[in-house]
Amino acid sequence: MGAAGRPHPVTTATAAAPLDAPRALAGIGLVVGASACFGALDTTSKLVSASVPLLMALWFRYLFQAVATTALVLPLRGRQVWRTRHLAWQLVRGMLLLTSSFLALLALRYLPVGEFTAIVMITPLVITLLAASVLKERVSPLRWALVAGGFAGTLVIIRPGAGSFGWTSLLPLALVACNAWFQVLTSRLARTEDPVTMHLYTGWTGTLVASVLVPLVWTAVPNPWLWAGMAFMGLMGTIGHFALILAYYRAPAATLTPYLYSQIGFAMLGGVLVFSHVPDHLSLAGIVMIAVCGAAGAWLTVLERRAAA
Repeated sequence: MGAAGRPHPVTTATAAAPLDAPRALAGIGLVVGASACFGALDTTSKLVSASVPLLMALWFRYLFQAVATTALVLPLRGRQVWRTRHLAWQLVRGMLLLTSSFLALLALRYLPVGEFTAIVMITPLVITLLAASVLKERVSPLRWALVAGGFAGTLVIIRPGAGSFGWTSLLPLALVACNAWFQVLTSRLARTEDPVTMHLYTGWTGTLVASVLVPLVWTAVPNPWLWAGMAFMGLMGTIGHFALILAYYRAPAATLTPYLYSQIGFAMLGGVLVFSHVPDHLSLAGIVMIAVCGAAGAWLTVLERRAAA
């Protein structure tokens, strides 16, 4: 859910300040901190969703984040923060993220946290495919090679044809497809919309839709630790989102994106500490392939922008 339920760098890239070393280092620190929050979020989501209906856990996490964000932002920005030129697209964007978050929770029920996170991190590579096929943007041969490498790493992890492969292995791929469209819409809205406004609408859209559906699955949760776990999910999501927003106000997305892949390490650490799961050699190889191709793609963006400048 952390890997999916957060804005891609394009969300706030347009708001980044001119690059200088201290601000860039602060931005990198914030991104690594956000990645740690999202790794903790995904680990807790897997733990909680084993005992609580998925939609109930999702509702509580969205409600916590929406209320906390509004309580923090509204006194600073006033009611004008709700102004938007594209209300319908804001709602569509919120529905896409809610769907992605639900798929993430469902996938985490069946997949280890580290492997799940690595697969979801191919989203920027999928966006490259969408940019070429839907938006008709030019994609260099080297970037195509990185996309191919990322998908090869995914196949190494899920291993179609192996005994461990099943329909659950396709869940993160469905999540990636949904999340990629969310990111493409985000990149378009970010040209005219305030990222904080987008964040508010996303949170409240998910909260209101989940509030309509959650009575259908509501069940008693007698264990107070489960409520604490759901609150922790909301807290980690809220802190992680705000850390990303602050990071992209300090440095360009191209500078910070490679450090997002540190989330894979945090997710693997959470899997080891909480579930005693250590990825096998093939899974580790696939994780490394995805991380290297994704980070290399981000650095390639930096070089392309420097060349263009």
